[in-house]
Order: sequence, then C-alpha cells, then structure tokens
Amino acid sequence: MAPIFSEVMAFESTKFISRSDKITASREAKRLILGLNEIYKQKKDPTIMELMKRLTTLKRKYEKRLK
Repeated sequence: MAPIFSEVMAFESTKFISRSDKITASREAKRLILGLNEIYKQKKDPTIMELMKRLTTLKRKYEKRLK
C-alpha cells in the first residue's frame, strides 16, 4: 500500500512541460487513480478520496492542455 502513496506524492511534485510528457502524465494519473480506488473500496478512508480528487484535478488539467 505504501508504494502507491509514494508514487502519488512523486507524481504531484513533478512538472510536465512537453506534449508527450502531458500524455504520459495523464495515463499515469489514471493508473494511480484506479490503484487508489481499489484501496478505497476496502478501507473507505476519506484521505484516499482526497488524493483521488487531487489526482483527478491534475489529470483534467493536463488533458485540457492537450486539446
């Protein structure tokens, strides 16, 4: 469980500049959100939900810039 949380923290602190970086970031965010969702289904921890919301916001931001 701890590795996914460290991946989320690393992802949030990374800046993505190029178009290919943003495409990769969008896919990575989706992967992390789905992983967190599986944990959330079992634990129902509100902090996990907050993490998923922050990642979703970042994912939407990158996808918006791609269009």
